Amino acid sequence: MTENTAPAEAVDSELELRIERMLPATPDDVFDAYTDPEKQKIWFSILDERPGLVEITTDLRVGGHQVAVWGPDEASAIREVQTFLEIDRPHRLVTESTGTTPDGMSMTTRVTITFDPVDRGTLMRVVQAGFPVPEMRDFFVDEVWKGAFDRIHAYLERADGGQR
Repeated sequence: MTENTAPAEAVDSELELRIERMLPATPDDVFDAYTDPEKQKIWFSILDERPGLVEITTDLRVGGHQVAVWGPDEASAIREVQTFLEIDRPHRLVTESTGTTPDGMSMTTRVTITFDPVDRGTLMRVVQAGFPVPEMRDFFVDEVWKGAFDRIHAYLERADGGQR
């Protein structure tokens, strides 16, 4: 299977992003990798030269929260709280996500993720809306989601022993 990230679409009037990636696992495995805190602790730092801080707790139910704190160290850690609005395992996940940087800046967005079976893998699609400025949306396209997809892909390949 070819690693593949489709170009993101951006809608300026709504400041949302749309991005997708083929991943080498079933929708169940990709959904679990994205939502299981023990699996997330692995993929959050799988590509880092030096492991940093990764703390994640998840209450995977509608109205439940996931709290993730990560970064090179505690002083520069980012904190994200996601509230689960819809859960249709392993097909769809909708959250309200509030991220806070070490300097106290925060941003809340709505994230919709779908996990569609395709060939021998899963097409993971993300729509994230509510960005305050286009530059922040573009940063999430170029850095945040690209990095998350790369890390999840690496985790899934290692978990599968490279058999796909």
